[in-house]
Amino acid sequence: MHELKGEYPVTWLTEIAEVQRSGYYKWVKTIEAREKKKEQDQDLMDQMLSIHLKHKEYGYPRMVIALKEEGFEVNHKKVYRLMKLMDIQSVIRKKWRYFGKKGSKVFENLVNREFDERNENEVLVTDITYIPFQNRFYYLSVIQDLYNNEIVSWKISDRNNMKLVLDTVEDLNKKRNVHGTILHSDQGFQYTSKKYNKRINKYGIKGSHSRKGNCLDNACVESFFSHFKTEMLYQTDCKTEEELIQAIETYMYHYNYKRFQKRLNHRAPVEYRITMAA
Repeated sequence: MHELKGEYPVTWLTEIAEVQRSGYYKWVKTIEAREKKKEQDQDLMDQMLSIHLKHKEYGYPRMVIALKEEGFEVNHKKVYRLMKLMDIQSVIRKKWRYFGKKGSKVFENLVNREFDERNENEVLVTDITYIPFQNRFYYLSVIQDLYNNEIVSWKISDRNNMKLVLDTVEDLNKKRNVHGTILHSDQGFQYTSKKYNKRINKYGIKGSHSRKGNCLDNACVESFFSHFKTEMLYQTDCKTEEELIQAIETYMYHYNYKRFQKRLNHRAPVEYRITMAA
């Protein structure tokens, strides 16, 4: 009957089928609503797939936020259901442990795992992670502000040595007034060396160390490295050193300026800092 309505009057068809016209039109509206919903769901799933391909680390809570930024007002239960239907889920992050070596200068643990409710520039944390690349390793050194998780300074090198750490501190000093700031690290040989102690004293930085072999004492920066490897390193196929460095630079910008975080009221670190300062 619905297929013949273009050739014959609906009045005739309803009489032949012995149905009420009101019932027929109600059925038509239901079909149209279902088709419209199907098209909307398809548009939504296309957008979800696009977001997932760019950010495989997103679970359904962050997917909801990303969709809202694209103009899709959708319930989190529906996003969860559609993600299961599409068989997409966030990648699982691996945790890494780092055990430092005994050095010549060990500072008191001034942070004591009190990572939250810190002021800007009050406590910075630093560490180094390795990056496997074409049968060799590169080393990434970062300094992070606990106030908003912003990566304030970072350097990459093909050697895990004192120069890498000192260059990172030098870069920090150029960007921030660090006099009186706490700089927390593990007890790696660089961070317990006399050269490191001399350099941070030069800039009025207060040194702080995690307990021996306890990665939880520096969990914030460990968490950043885990995100970095999952969201960038494991998803990128760099062919040259230049491509690797460019990929890291791109991710650092994304992390600081674009990657919203729940703890920061769903803002990116730099956006949060600027908003709170206004």
